[in-house]
Amino acid sequence: MIKKLMKSIREYKKDSLLSPAMVTLEVIMEVIIPMLMARLIDYGIQAQNLGYIWKMGILLAVTAMISLMFGVLSGKFAARASAGFAKNLRKDMYYNVQNFSFSNIDKFSTASIVTRLTTDVTNVQNAYQMIIRMAVRAPIMLIFSMFMAFQVNSEMAVIFLAAAPILGIGLYLIMTHAHPVFEKVFKTYDKLNNVVQENLHGIRVVKSYVREDHEIEKFEKISTSIYNDFTFAEKLIAFNMPLMQFCMYACMILISWFGAKLIVTTGNDPVNGMSTGQLMSLVAYAMQILMSLMMLSMVFVMIIISRASAERIVEILDEKSDLTNGESPVTEVKDGSVVFDHVSFSYTGKKDKICLSDINLNIRSGETVGIIGGTGSAKTTLVQLIPRLYDVTEGSLKVGGLDTRKYDLEALRDQVAMVLQKNVLFSGTIKENLRWGNENATDEQLIHVCQLAQADDFIQTFPDKYDTYIEQGGSNVSGGQKQRICIARALLKKPKILILDDSTSAVDTKTDALIRKAFREEIPDTTKFIIAQRISSVQDADKIIVMDKGHISAVGTHEELLASNEIYQEVYYSQVKGGSEDETAE
Repeated sequence: MIKKLMKSIREYKKDSLLSPAMVTLEVIMEVIIPMLMARLIDYGIQAQNLGYIWKMGILLAVTAMISLMFGVLSGKFAARASAGFAKNLRKDMYYNVQNFSFSNIDKFSTASIVTRLTTDVTNVQNAYQMIIRMAVRAPIMLIFSMFMAFQVNSEMAVIFLAAAPILGIGLYLIMTHAHPVFEKVFKTYDKLNNVVQENLHGIRVVKSYVREDHEIEKFEKISTSIYNDFTFAEKLIAFNMPLMQFCMYACMILISWFGAKLIVTTGNDPVNGMSTGQLMSLVAYAMQILMSLMMLSMVFVMIIISRASAERIVEILDEKSDLTNGESPVTEVKDGSVVFDHVSFSYTGKKDKICLSDINLNIRSGETVGIIGGTGSAKTTLVQLIPRLYDVTEGSLKVGGLDTRKYDLEALRDQVAMVLQKNVLFSGTIKENLRWGNENATDEQLIHVCQLAQADDFIQTFPDKYDTYIEQGGSNVSGGQKQRICIARALLKKPKILILDDSTSAVDTKTDALIRKAFREEIPDTTKFIIAQRISSVQDADKIIVMDKGHISAVGTHEELLASNEIYQEVYYSQVKGGSEDETAE
């Protein structure tokens, strides 16, 4: 795990090394100060040697200033290294997520990925900053202070060693009990983010059904769970400070008691016994040891919190896409022909959970193929295999006469345009959204595809026309307008295969007919797959596929299916009957 995370340090290695180097120099200066103070007291103040007092006073001031300078530099380098490390972590995670296949994305919820990119990275960033600064400073300070304390008086310094096993056992128990709680907390954070995201996306539904109280209750329940878990974990960690303070203040009391007795019995002799200056230096070293142990405890706490976050980050970094290019992938798609040869598919990859079973289809380039079927009949699953959003579980799927697994993924998907029922517009102008299809498209090309998709008329009514700003998710345009912009965006790719997954469901039948007419006249060589609920959207297709529970029930023209297929007949007559009743009511 650590090795994986360290790969994200990259260009900030220099800062990561300079920070502990500056910390080491800072600690050396700080450890020298109590020794200089002892000499000032013993050989300057008590000996009433004014010249020595001035000399040691200036030396103390210079040492303190140098220590301060090294401290500032270490802080600067540590801040830059940790912020850069966090930046690279987020970049590496986001880059890896972009390479995920749909099956990889299915393993992580959106809320979970957002939490890992934000809260978890922040925790690791804080831990890293403490590691390259405090985690270096504390042990060096501890060792140097202990060394200097033994130089002053080895018998008295032994008192510090007695506290070490007590503190070590205490910190170990705290770490082992607190870590599982923090793991649980971050999983609960995922649920909290999911509730907030779901509520904001569906805020219109929440308000229309007057379910605000229910949503508040759901939020409070998860928020309370996080509060309780964090409180429990913090209570465990809180034992850290009193345990340390008890040990160190006990050490200071013992040093003061035995040191004072030793001064009295040896007559304040700095050579053969103990002097006042030496006792003060021991107390100063005791404070330094206390501070270093407090720093270590803070580092341990941060490591406990960040360990769970680091594990969650590494899960994202370790996840590899199960869709990869083979050796020497083909980069050119010959045409838009599609052949399903005994294709079966399962989202889990298990044969006992098949979504599509033994699909056989032969579609020539330029044909228009309609797909009809009930909810759950695997219509969308069928077309998602064409741009290789998933790999077939069994059989072979060929596009342009070649198995999709032999193509370069980018090259294949560049020749397949998909327009979904719930397609997405991104925050930006209409022009910027359209140019997702072709970033180099001219304004004339944008207008032309929008005319084909019947989108130009309503865009021209906007005050800023094609420069109209689209809010996140396209919330400031209607469902039908959004679908037509998405169709225009797909047409701008000039694909060899165009897939419309119920993407005209929000437009009226007249507009739907005009869009299909534009397809026939403007892109006759493009293979078109049209998934629809309305028979009128597919009845003039070259082939109509009737899906039923993952199987193909029938394939034929409108007239053929109307004469021979019960499912198609049932859908057709229910819609014709419903239409005639509506017309009578009008």
